[in-house]
Amino acid sequence: MIRLTPKSVRVRLTLWHIAVMLAVLGVYAAGVYTFVRNNSLSLLDERLHDDFDWASDMLAQRPDGTIAPYEETGEGDSPWLQVWSLEGRLLYDTPEARRNPVPRPAQLAESAKEVDRVVTVPDVSPPYRVMSGGARIGGRPVLVQVARSEGPLAQNLNQLIYILFLGLPGAVAISGLGGYLLARRALAPIGRMSERARSINAERLNDRLPVDNPDDELGRLATVFNDTLTRLESSFEQMRRFTADASHELRTPLTAIRSVGEVGLRGKRDETAYREIIGSMLEEVDRLALLVDRLLMLSRGDTGRANLSMDVVDIPELAKEVAEQLSVLAEEKGQSVQVRCDAVPRWFGDRMVLRQAMLNLVDNAIKYTPDGGAIEVRVTQTSASMTIDVIDSGPGIAPELQTRIFDRFYRVDKSRSRENGGTGLGLAIAKWAVEVNGGLLTLVPAVSGSCFRITLPQTVPNEVTGVCSGAL
Repeated sequence: MIRLTPKSVRVRLTLWHIAVMLAVLGVYAAGVYTFVRNNSLSLLDERLHDDFDWASDMLAQRPDGTIAPYEETGEGDSPWLQVWSLEGRLLYDTPEARRNPVPRPAQLAESAKEVDRVVTVPDVSPPYRVMSGGARIGGRPVLVQVARSEGPLAQNLNQLIYILFLGLPGAVAISGLGGYLLARRALAPIGRMSERARSINAERLNDRLPVDNPDDELGRLATVFNDTLTRLESSFEQMRRFTADASHELRTPLTAIRSVGEVGLRGKRDETAYREIIGSMLEEVDRLALLVDRLLMLSRGDTGRANLSMDVVDIPELAKEVAEQLSVLAEEKGQSVQVRCDAVPRWFGDRMVLRQAMLNLVDNAIKYTPDGGAIEVRVTQTSASMTIDVIDSGPGIAPELQTRIFDRFYRVDKSRSRENGGTGLGLAIAKWAVEVNGGLLTLVPAVSGSCFRITLPQTVPNEVTGVCSGAL
C-alpha cells in the first residue's frame, strides 16, 4: 500500500499551510471578483438611469408632439435610444440603436409598461444592459428604452480575472515558501532536542534537553522531559547506591560465616566450641535471611506488586499490640514503652503492613534510646486525619542528617547499628509501608530525642472517642 502522507512534520505543516492559503486566497479572489462586478453593474445602472431621465425630460419638452428629442448629427455620438408606442410600434430610434440592435426590443418594452425594468441582453456580443420605462411626448404616453454596452465592463472583469489568476499561484508559492521556512524555524528546537536526547544514555543521565523558551509549548515539553530525566537519574543513582549497599550488606554476614567456618576448621575442638561456632554462623544466617526478606519486601513495593488486605483497623489496639511485642527488648535495657491515645480512631487499610511500620519505628526507638530511657506511642485524631507519634528520649538526629534517614542502608551511627543487628532498612520499609497505605511518615521536631509521625487519612467514621493509655 502506497503511503501518501509525508513522514516529515515540516512538510505536512507546509502542505497544510499551502492548502489553507489556497482556500483563503480563492475565497478572497471570488469575493473581489463578485464585489467588482456588482459594483460595476451598479455604476452602469446609474448611468442608464441618467440616460433615461435625460431622454424622458427631452421628450417631455416637445409640446408639438414631434418625436425627435434633439437634432441628430449623424456622427454616431448619440446614445442608444428607442421610443415605442404603447401598441408596440417603433416611433423613434437613434443611429446607435440601429447599429447595435438588441433581440426582442418590443417584448422588453412591453414588459416595462407597469414597472421600469433593467435587464441584460446576452444574445448580442458584447451584451447590452437595457432599461425600459414609461414617458410622455406632448401628453402622449410612450415607452422609452435606453441601453449601454457591457463590453467595457466585461473587459475590465477579464483583466481582473487575469490579474487574480496570475497573482494567485505566485502568492501561494510565496506563502508556501514562507510556511516552510516558518515550520523549519519553529521545529528547529525539536531537532536539537532529538539530537541531544539521542546522545543520552545510562552514563549521561545528567544531560538535559536545551530549552530556548520555557514559556512556549516546545519549551514546556523540554522542561517536562528534563524533569523526567531528573527523576530517572535519581532513580538510577538510587539503584546504583542500593546495589552497592546491598552487595556490601550481603558480603558482611557471608564474610563472617566464612571467617567463623575457617576458624572452626583450624584444628580439633570439643563439642562446646563447635556449638559456639555453629551458633555464631546461625546468627549471621538469621541476619542474612532478615536482610534478604527486607530487600524482597522493598523490591515488591518498588514494582507495585504489594497486595494489600484492606480492613477496618483499631489503631489503639494495634499500638498496644506492637508495644507489648517489643516490651521484652525494652525491658532488657530498662526502658519503658507507653501507649497514649487521645482518641480511639478506626482506620481502613492493611493492618499487617501498618503493623510492620510501627514495629520498625518502635524497634528503632528502643535501639537508639539509652538504657533506662522512655518510648511513647501517641495516637491523636482530627476531623480529616489521625496521627501516630513514636517518641523516644534518645540523642536525637542532627539536622544535617535528617534528609537521608529514610534512605536505604543509611545509618546515622554505622558501628552502633551493626552491633544492634540493624540492616539500615527499617525506616525505609516503614516509610514504604505507610505510603502504600496512603499515609505519610515524617520526622517532626522534638524538644529532646526523636519523634517519627505517621499521618493517615480518616477513612472510617468514628462512633466512639475517648482516651486510652498504658505502660508496658
